[in-house]
Amino acid sequence: MDITLEQPARARLIAADQELPVPATLRYTGADPLAVHIDFPPEVALDGERVTWTFARALLEEGLTGPAGSGDVHVWPCGRARTVLELHSPCGLALLQFDTAALRRFLVRTFAVVGAGREDVGAAVEQGLASLFGGV
Repeated sequence: MDITLEQPARARLIAADQELPVPATLRYTGADPLAVHIDFPPEVALDGERVTWTFARALLEEGLTGPAGSGDVHVWPCGRARTVLELHSPCGLALLQFDTAALRRFLVRTFAVVGAGREDVGAAVEQGLASLFGGV
């Protein structure tokens, strides 16, 4: 399925003594039904390049109601109105706060494209292997 959803989102980068606004775009494509993507523009990246973080849609869903994640991405609610996304990279750690309602809206839209449990995992695996091995 080639449907792609994009939704602008306002994030706040949590720093030691301040919060900085950061533009982001939430993205989902039916061709990669298990994943969600968050795109950040070049002006907010350390190297001046566009940055995309990709992680499980189920992780985002779980993180809206309680702490979730391991490894590079963690998600948890921060009160009723905010959700924190913690991103780990070789360059460091970023804590971003999103409006929970916006994330829920985005998830509802993704489930309208590919319902929970209706993901064609076989096709996603084949696509991933094809891109990994370059059609070998």
